[in-house]
Amino acid sequence: MAMRTKRQSNGVNGSVKANSTNGIAKRSASPPPPPENIFLFIPNLIGYSRIVLAIASLYYMPLHPRTCSLLYSISCLLDALDGAAARRFEQSTRFGAVLDMVTDRCTTSCLLVFLASAFPRWSIVFQGLISLDLASHYIHMYATLAMGGSSQSHKKIDESRPWVMRIYYSNANVLFTVCALNELFFIALYLLSFSSPLLMPSLIQPDGKMSSMQPGNPAAPSLIWTTPWSAGAMEMARANKMDSVVPWILLCASCVVMLFKQYINVVQMIEASKWLAEGDVEMRKKAGLPRRRNV
Repeated sequence: MAMRTKRQSNGVNGSVKANSTNGIAKRSASPPPPPENIFLFIPNLIGYSRIVLAIASLYYMPLHPRTCSLLYSISCLLDALDGAAARRFEQSTRFGAVLDMVTDRCTTSCLLVFLASAFPRWSIVFQGLISLDLASHYIHMYATLAMGGSSQSHKKIDESRPWVMRIYYSNANVLFTVCALNELFFIALYLLSFSSPLLMPSLIQPDGKMSSMQPGNPAAPSLIWTTPWSAGAMEMARANKMDSVVPWILLCASCVVMLFKQYINVVQMIEASKWLAEGDVEMRKKAGLPRRRNV
């Protein structure tokens, strides 16, 4: 009887220990965290706002130079904020890097397209700048992914590469300054298309007075807006009084940096092409190419 009671007590104690152990295991095994939504990361949300601002600036671009310049400039300045947010909140992603680059390329290209239409005599220059910008960054990004692997950032430049690329990508201050002044040059040129008779002789009427500020094809506001008191007509009236002094100062101050940025684009395209060619040589060597042919 005593033995049976002892066995029963041992069984009860064992079951209690098992249950307590299972309870601890259940409490310690917390549910896995939900998967992160990369699209809702703070830097990417800033990137989306840049796109909205850029589209709004394009809407105002033909007739509202002040509004367009303000929206476009804010979109460009947010380019520095999304990078800082990515580092601050540890939310650097490949999607964010691509989103940032694509936004930069598209906004600059759209502004250059407008300048090509405003200055048709120099359209081939703007077309060349668009082509150089797109080709340089595409080849650089593709070479980084193909040769450096999917985990390597396009901003990580090897020591063997030219110093101009290393200082451009490794120093955040240099990167921001060069990109900002490059955009400032084109914004200033855009404002001059509305205000400078030197660049836009069509702004001068036969009597010597300034005509409307529609670049390349002056037109009276009454031909575009049904009422002279509409917001668009009033904006054009204010544009007729736009002074070209400040845009000229901004243009001259940023001209050298803009040329330096184009030089970086050329060097980047050449270096990326060489990197891809080096990879092709290694790949062909591993494949036993070129094969020797018996003569």
